[in-house]
Amino acid sequence: MFELSFIWAGVIAFAVLTYVILDGFDLGVGILFRTAKTERERSTMMNSIAPIWDGNETWLVLGGGGLFAVFPLAYAVIMPALYMPIILMLLALIFRGVAFEYRWRTERWKPVWDWAFFGGSVTAAFMQGIALGALVQGIEVTDRAYSGGWWDWLTGFSILTGVAVVVGYALLGATWIILKTEDKLQQRMQGFSVWLGIGTLAFIALVSILTPFQNPDYFQRWFNLPGSALSIVMPLAVISCAWALFSGLKAGKDLQPFLAALMLFVLCFIGIGISFYPNIVPPSLTIVEAAAPDESLLFALVGTVVLVPIILAYTAYAYWVFRGKIDPDEGYH
Repeated sequence: MFELSFIWAGVIAFAVLTYVILDGFDLGVGILFRTAKTERERSTMMNSIAPIWDGNETWLVLGGGGLFAVFPLAYAVIMPALYMPIILMLLALIFRGVAFEYRWRTERWKPVWDWAFFGGSVTAAFMQGIALGALVQGIEVTDRAYSGGWWDWLTGFSILTGVAVVVGYALLGATWIILKTEDKLQQRMQGFSVWLGIGTLAFIALVSILTPFQNPDYFQRWFNLPGSALSIVMPLAVISCAWALFSGLKAGKDLQPFLAALMLFVLCFIGIGISFYPNIVPPSLTIVEAAAPDESLLFALVGTVVLVPIILAYTAYAYWVFRGKIDPDEGYH
């Protein structure tokens, strides 16, 4: 019989990964927003994500709400440890959402909302990376409660992962704009994607090298059998994605670079999962220890089995309806 806590860990991992790859590219569009040369280009960039950006954040709510409901101990440890980056991330997302709506309603204040959209996107991405780095380096737990300091989340490693996520999201955003636009804007994003791809791969390599040294368990998991086999397989998979990314950009393809960039994030997420397992809060809080009683897990799972397919269906439908290139003369106003 499957352990319910592991089923729920998979559900939350899926929700977080889906959030990262979906909201990642629209945050990336915001990160690249100031590179637009004209108001027409800025409007085109925003219109490329207008029908879907708020729906993408559904997965963030599912991941965070699921953690609170089914892993209350993990939630109670992670929140005090990461209050500051999480609050800053949420404020940035709020500013970004307000800017998205208000910039179309005014001419006088449009530059202010443009900067708010850009700043909110960069800040949200950076804080997500900071939170990831803080989790990877480990959270101090004593007697089932957070026992670290207020600033433990802010380290050289977490800043590195924060910058890495900003660059990676920018790559997703650039490849998304390639997929959705034409002419000069698309050509410029093709050039950006090459450099952002190189930067993303460099950060992946650097973070991958440093991660095993954050915790002895990580080192043992990656460099002892059977984990050592993954130390060969994962880099080969990343190299394959890198080849698909750059060959697609060179050939002028629209979809291939975007899919390759998404796969880089999927592989990184799998690598983090391998490092963490069986912990949900490294280095000492396991999935089983942090889980709610089985009765609660089963009750919540019943609703999730119904809701997740519905969310997937309407998400897929939205992307299908708004498929194809953006017409710069039409869109969200």
